[in-house]
Amino acid sequence: MNLNWLRNSVVALLFALSTVAHVAPLLFVAVLKALLPLRRVRRAFDRALMAIAASWIGFNTWMIRAMTHTRFIIETPPTLRRDGHYLVMANHQSWVDIPILQAVLNRKVPLLRFFLKSQLFWVPLLGLAWWALDFPFMKRYSREVLSKQPELAGRDIAATRRSCAKFRDIPVSVMNFVEGTRFTPAKHARQASPFVHLLKPKAGGVGFVLDAMGDALHSLLDVTLVYPHGRPTIADLFSDRVPEVHVSVLERPIPRELIGGDYENDPQVRVRVQRWINEIWRDKDAAISRTLELGRASPVRGRSAALG
Repeated sequence: MNLNWLRNSVVALLFALSTVAHVAPLLFVAVLKALLPLRRVRRAFDRALMAIAASWIGFNTWMIRAMTHTRFIIETPPTLRRDGHYLVMANHQSWVDIPILQAVLNRKVPLLRFFLKSQLFWVPLLGLAWWALDFPFMKRYSREVLSKQPELAGRDIAATRRSCAKFRDIPVSVMNFVEGTRFTPAKHARQASPFVHLLKPKAGGVGFVLDAMGDALHSLLDVTLVYPHGRPTIADLFSDRVPEVHVSVLERPIPRELIGGDYENDPQVRVRVQRWINEIWRDKDAAISRTLELGRASPVRGRSAALG
């Protein structure tokens, strides 16, 4: 019998059952929140929604611990706050990044919220869960569409601002994969990226978040994910083919001169934000190189951190 097939079937079944078990109460609480818009009541519902989401992530984290022998080397600062307001940036290697990020930061910082393509709202159950948890859905318009319907220009930016304005009043971690896509050697070559292990960062999403809620953010969480044995798939993870994962979280101050600027219309603001992100990306590229070099020199080192 193919044990990987059996293992992945069990994981898929458990994930489906957990999704149904958590999405049902999420939707119930979200509907009550919409029907009872009193500020104090909404805050209570927000806490309930976050508790359900943390339970859901906790179950997924348990599956990773129970189904794999993956060794996690995790570094996080002691200053993380569950009631904080964070901008979170990470390199993007694999779809595995998302459950790993959630597992590492669950119940240490507010729920990670990603900007999602509007089409993802229609993903069965998950789309409704993301809506209930106030994940912002973005509708991108192509140049061809904008040339025919110029009145649509700026709507995606306005949606970003509305989402960020809502986040000012609740603890939040606004997550951004600034490379915009997962790393592959082909994309790296096509971009002629100046970095060894990273694609070129795109500063637009971060710029708009800083514009909309910069003075409400406590700090930046700079997350570096490294898979020393190659970029895995979700199937690799639950087939126990990922020997080791390194996750480093650095808390960085957000420069005051970047807060409250007009990223869309002020070229100087764009240059400052882009320069800041590029400096972080150079540090991240060097950190990944050091991690990989240490791995080659000493395949077994340190102690494995507890996940979740």
